[in-house]
Parts: sequence; structure tokens; C-alpha cells
Amino acid sequence: MKIKSILIANRGEIAIRIIHTAKKMGIKTWAVMTAAEPNALYLSEADEVIDFTENTSEVPPFLDVERLVEAAVKHKIDAIHPGYGFLAESAYFAQSCENKDVIFIGPSSDAIYKMGNKTIARKIAIKNKISLLKGSTRPVTDAEIAMKEAEKIGYPVIIKAASGGGGKGMRIVRKPSDMEKNFRLATSEAEKAFNDSTVFIEKYAENPRHVEFQILGDKHGNVIHLGERECSIQRKHQKLLEEAPSPALDEKLREKMGNEAIAIAKAVNYSSTGTVEFLLDDAGNYYFMEMNTRIQVEHPVTEMITGIDLVEQQIRIAQNEKLSLRQEDIKLEGWAMEFRINAEDVQAGFAPNTGIIKRMVIPGGKNVRVDTGFVEGAVIPPDYDSMIAKLIVFGESRKKVITTGLRALGKIDIQGLKTTVPFFKAVLHNKAFVDGDFNTSFIETEMQSLFHQEKDEEMLAAFLSLMDYLKEVSDDSELSADKSSPWLFNKRMKSI
Repeated sequence: MKIKSILIANRGEIAIRIIHTAKKMGIKTWAVMTAAEPNALYLSEADEVIDFTENTSEVPPFLDVERLVEAAVKHKIDAIHPGYGFLAESAYFAQSCENKDVIFIGPSSDAIYKMGNKTIARKIAIKNKISLLKGSTRPVTDAEIAMKEAEKIGYPVIIKAASGGGGKGMRIVRKPSDMEKNFRLATSEAEKAFNDSTVFIEKYAENPRHVEFQILGDKHGNVIHLGERECSIQRKHQKLLEEAPSPALDEKLREKMGNEAIAIAKAVNYSSTGTVEFLLDDAGNYYFMEMNTRIQVEHPVTEMITGIDLVEQQIRIAQNEKLSLRQEDIKLEGWAMEFRINAEDVQAGFAPNTGIIKRMVIPGGKNVRVDTGFVEGAVIPPDYDSMIAKLIVFGESRKKVITTGLRALGKIDIQGLKTTVPFFKAVLHNKAFVDGDFNTSFIETEMQSLFHQEKDEEMLAAFLSLMDYLKEVSDDSELSADKSSPWLFNKRMKSI
């Protein structure tokens, strides 16, 4: 069935991201209005808006499965796209769509369930001879059992929530005396975040890299990967900066890891975009960690180096098209980085700093893309995550991307609240990062300061902006999108 209309069960930049691709494909888009953001930018981008401002349920609008599916049925909408987040990895949501003959733009409920439950995913990985760290294959129900599992595995270990992700429900345990407290904290956090207190125990890898592979699978058994992303710049297991490809991989290692990513996807008949995540140590040993059964926040860096629109691929797969690409067609060209511009006070431990955006100037131009759901004057509400925008830069090499990234970050001017921009400047000035010699402990071990500010930064930004403007005028401008839109899409993107 060809999809003619989509309800986007999400908000912010990802809603706008989906809308732009849907419009390119001639698909009508529907968005959901909430009381928290009645004037949100994404609403003006959609063709139709469904009013959820009068919410009589205790369930937040973007978690209300029944209401979302009912809205799709009522308005005769063909499909629902969940974006990323909790509903995107909800087997119940996917099954509810399937039950009402609404197309869920994502994998099957069965695949979501199997990969979403990490203990089941581990069993599937073992069966298919996927590289794994030592760990429990069954849920661990109390601290005493956790202690016994840890003795078999060997300390340090990590307690992980069986459901969900994003660093929630995770605790590192280095000695037996710390187990009971950490087990209690992990299960409590897992229950609160995912309504599921189930956890398992795994060997803790000290200071590895976090490398993930983007995969595409259709409903006809075809699965390919689109290369890897480096996601090691993170705080408390939360990603902050991503790049593609990874500076740690060569072609041989990329092929080995990519083949295992494909194998785990095929084991659950996976169809849609998905991400297989690995830990990679200094010796080149890698271990399957989990699979995210959705599009990722950091998907733009893969789009930039492949030229493939991942949302378009999701939609085509959902309407039962075969992949038009084979593995040998995938060529990784250049380098890309993504910076998550969050409303956070870096000097206060990345504490949320929500409020009104009094001024917002964001860069555009050749090799720069910005995905955002906000404009000047908008409010960053406390109800949702604090991400203002994603700045994505592209270049022929990693060195050039770092240079472009510094220039772009220098031209961002957001006033009214604090952001993570100074943090990213500090990262890009760090020698270990520039050399590509870093891992998930980077912030703790390599950064003497989390904050960087140039002398006379405002004057420098103005000067760079003027120079860019003069250059663009002289070469007939290379701006990649309509200036009226804060959502800028690099010209390398193409329809497949």
C-alpha cells in the first residue's frame, strides 16, 4: 500500500524532519498540538493539526497510545511515524497500530519486543554467535542473585535495565559491598523510566569506545548497513556529540562489525531503519551492546556521508518496497559531526536551563545543516527534553570538519538561556579529540575545562559572519535552504 498520509506522534525537530521528507514524497502530514506547546514551530509545518490540548488522561499526549491510534483511525490517516523516543521502541504501540490497520513506520512489534528486551537480545546474539561481554542471560531479580552473577562474571560489572535505554537504570558496581545499594537504585530508576524494574548484569568494559552501525532492512529479507557512527563523547551514558565515520575503524574492522550488525538484524527479521550498538576496546575487540529499533537522534551524520535520506527509506520500507540498494552500493564519502545544542548549564553539571529564547542566530551555508524545532521568542518547556537544535557539519576530512565545526559554533548566538555551545568549543580545541584518541571516559579524563570562550568572541563571530557573507555573494551563494526555515538540509541529500 502506498502511504498517502502520516500522523507524526512526536514534536520538535524530529517532527519537522519527518514533515520535510514526507512533503518531498507527496505525503500529507498530520501533527499533534499539546497544551505545553500550543504555538510550536512544527505545527506550522504540518498540513493538518490534531488538537490534544484538552488532555483528560493522566498519560502525556505523546505517550497516549490509544488516543494517537484512535486519532489516526478517525481521520483516516494511513500511517503513524513515532520519530525517536519511548513510543518509537514500544512493541505495544506498534501492535496497536497493526491491530487497527494503521501502518507503523518502524519495525514489527515482534522485532521491537525481542531487541527492546536486552536479556532476550543477548540470547539471540549468543545463538547467532555475535560477540558479547560476559553477562546474565536471565533477568536478575534481587541483589543476592546479582552478587552471585557478579562473582561468576568478575568485577567490575554493570547493572542494566532490560527495557529502554538512554543511560537510565544503569549502575557500575566495582565491589560486592556496593551491590545492594546500586541494585536498588538501578531497579528503581528502571521502574520509573520504563515501567519495568527488570535488570540484568554484564561485565563492565573499562573506557571503551561506543560505536554504532546504521542498518536498513526491508520486508523481503534484505538487510544492509550504512557504516558506523562514533558516539563516545557522552556524559552519564548520554550522547552529546557524534561523528561518522569513526576514527577508530579501518575497512577490515568496519566489514566485520557491519556483518555482525546485519546478522543480528536478520535474526529477528528486522525491517526499517535501526542501529546496532557495540563497545570497542583498544585492542580492536568489539562487543554487541544493544539494538535501537528506531531512527536515532544522530542519524543526520550518516545521511551526510552517504547522501541517503533515512526517513524516506523508513517510509518506503513501511509501504513494502524492496531496498533499491545493495551493500556494494554504499560508499562513505567525507566526514560529518553532530553537536546537540541543548538548553543546559554546562558549568552546573549540564543542568537543564529552560526558558525563553530571546535571540537565536544559527549558521547556514555550504556543508552546514541545522535541524531545530524552535525560533527566536520560543519557549524551551520543562515538559520535554532540552534540545534546542542539532548542528551538523560536513567536510572532506575529519580535520576540515573540526575547522568547519568551530566556525559554525562561533556563529551561533542564542540568548536568554545557557547552552552546550561552549562545551563543544572546548571539545574541538582538545588535543586528544583532535587526534581521534578518545573513548567514553573522555570528559572525565581528558577535559580540564568543560567550557571554552574565545577572547572578544562576539566581535570574532561578527567578523566571520561578514567574511562568509561576502564570500557567498561573490560566488552566487551556496546556502542550502530557504532562509525562512530554520531547518537546513545539505545539498548532498538525494532521493534514492
